[in-house]
Amino acid sequence: MEMIYFLIGCSVFIALVFLGAFIWANKTGQHDDTHTPAIRILFDDEEPKSSDEESCTTVK
Repeated sequence: MEMIYFLIGCSVFIALVFLGAFIWANKTGQHDDTHTPAIRILFDDEEPKSSDEESCTTVK
């Protein structure tokens, strides 16, 4: 029976930790912009320059 009280206490403590983390994330603006990350995948990234183009020089 003592183990049940210990496990209930641990579960309540863990739940309070997660509740505190959730409140902290909301206060620091973690969930302010929910639209942009969903459409970010639709935009093309800039293509990186290849090393061949950068190293080519014209010799006169």
